[in-house]
Amino acid sequence: MKTYMAKTADQTSRGWYHVDATDQVLGRLATKLAKVLMGKHRPTYTPHVDMGDFVVVTNVSKIRVTGNKAETKAYPYYTGYIGGLKANTFSEFVDAGRAEEVLKLAVRRMLPKSKLGRQMLGKLKAYHGSEHPHGAQAPQSLDLEKI
Repeated sequence: MKTYMAKTADQTSRGWYHVDATDQVLGRLATKLAKVLMGKHRPTYTPHVDMGDFVVVTNVSKIRVTGNKAETKAYPYYTGYIGGLKANTFSEFVDAGRAEEVLKLAVRRMLPKSKLGRQMLGKLKAYHGSEHPHGAQAPQSLDLEKI
């Protein structure tokens, strides 16, 4: 018995999927999106080859978190100055209209920490509202319950 290992040339055309993030929990949605971006939903998954699909997420501003994470979950950053460690909360990101960054951060941390992971993250397209410019790719609706 031999284990099938896919090669880059074996990659068929990538699919395009659409997900509506309205009332979805951030972490649970991010895990499912990471699976699709990596290609783990396919039987031909290979760890060293990008076998994933493109995912278009709309209504990211309506995403939610459980408990009191909206006020306590911090996203730290460093300004570059001495003592310049600052942090924004989840609600500050959403109020500023930057909820896409929160979703991308959550998904990025679930992907491989390599060039391959950055390539996978490039296939995630997140949008604040319900409109997106990827209508020509005809994204199919993704059933998150089956993933």
